[in-house]
Amino acid sequence: MIDVDDEDTITSNTAAEQARADAEAMAAIPMDKLAKVYRKMAAKIQELTSEYDAAVEEIKRQQDAVKTALKDQMLVMGVSSVRTDNGTVVLSTKTRYNTQDWDSFKEFIKEHDAIDLLEKRIAQTNMGTFLEENPGVVPPGLNSMTEYAISVRKPTK
Repeated sequence: MIDVDDEDTITSNTAAEQARADAEAMAAIPMDKLAKVYRKMAAKIQELTSEYDAAVEEIKRQQDAVKTALKDQMLVMGVSSVRTDNGTVVLSTKTRYNTQDWDSFKEFIKEHDAIDLLEKRIAQTNMGTFLEENPGVVPPGLNSMTEYAISVRKPTK
């Protein structure tokens, strides 16, 4: 239960007190005051959510820096997997395909009867398979970007 004092401040009771809260007591509070308290609660939720989101973004930024350091060290070492006391670090690649010329790409798909290359974007696995199976046949406007990915698994005992 949330208590509303004379200055319209919000204080939380313990969980046990909340469980014993009487719905009739809330009925005695004027709706205007309940609306005011409700809006304060919504503002506090928004404030806490914003603080949380900002903290998470900062941790993600730091995690990206750690990923970059792991990737760089593994590339220097020439390895794709490293087992540590704190987990196994795996370096993998992922190739993404896109096009800057959808009109030409659509014509290419029709010409090669390759509609399975499409999702709402280029079907990544299908495009990779198509290029492997059809060396030298590249759709106009196709771009590719290969990047490294890092994953860290729990250590095995």
